[in-house]
Amino acid sequence: MKNSLLIQKFYNAFANSNAEEMASCYHKDVIFEDPAFGKLNQKEVISMWKMLLERSKGNLKIEFSDVVTNEKSGSTNWIATYIFSQTNRKVVNIIDAKFEFEDGLIIKHTDHFDFYKWTKQALGLKGYLLGWTNFMQKKVKQNAKKSLQNYIQKQA
Repeated sequence: MKNSLLIQKFYNAFANSNAEEMASCYHKDVIFEDPAFGKLNQKEVISMWKMLLERSKGNLKIEFSDVVTNEKSGSTNWIATYIFSQTNRKVVNIIDAKFEFEDGLIIKHTDHFDFYKWTKQALGLKGYLLGWTNFMQKKVKQNAKKSLQNYIQKQA
């Protein structure tokens, strides 16, 4: 029950563009991973959410459902609807999230989504033609990581 409330708190904060509240749900040793950014530590994942919220300029819709948790782990499904800032294209990303908990906080957060479907929406024709390739997946991940590192440096 407690962990279900934690997940709800996290996604309600996300839906309300409250990065600080989202960060308060994470353990200091949290590891986050998704297909776009790869594996991130606590500082990186908190910066990632801040960066994504800032770039959305309030044009981000977050919906979540099917929160299932126990003492050690949990999951939820969530949908992010937004305009991808690099191409100005609308994206509806359907994500399956898995969590592990420690000390009443999220210690591991892994998001899974259909990367090819995302690239088709976010990148248009280029994503349609190349989004399924390892080359494109590596390129997107490199760009995402570089963008995040630049954001972190500007915040310092």
